[in-house]
Amino acid sequence: MQCQNCTQPATVHVTEILNGQKKVKHFCPACAEKQELLKQQDKNLTAILQSVIGQHVGGKTDELSRLTCPSCGIKYMEFKAAGRCGCPEDYQVFREPLLSLLERIHRGNRHVGKVPHHAVKHAALQSELRDLRQQLRSAVEREAYEEAARLRDLIRQKENADEPQ
Repeated sequence: MQCQNCTQPATVHVTEILNGQKKVKHFCPACAEKQELLKQQDKNLTAILQSVIGQHVGGKTDELSRLTCPSCGIKYMEFKAAGRCGCPEDYQVFREPLLSLLERIHRGNRHVGKVPHHAVKHAALQSELRDLRQQLRSAVEREAYEEAARLRDLIRQKENADEPQ
């Protein structure tokens, strides 16, 4: 596609809708710069982002749009647009909106991690073995050797059952 003003390839495309009628204009970068379309587009992008984000945030848009990190200077709307914090202090500065965002995305705002199913079983067995070893030590200290022998055999049995075949 060619620029409407010259014969260069068009890379800037402007769509205007006036009175329900769509009008598309095509410009090369040089002609778009002469008409200051790119600067105007940047201003409109900020306004568009704030209105779109405002729909998701609710009535607090004005308050949130003024939030700025004193350390790195990132604004809340910039954080929302980029999806990344600028520095570690942003987590405190943007704490309230971040908590509601995390709640909505992850159904919680506290990381609890995930544990594989086999690890839960293994952890339970290790806990049981720890308790049996403590009982064994206690039985040896009390000189209850028959009980100690029974516990020793039980520990060996459980350790052997846990080993992969």
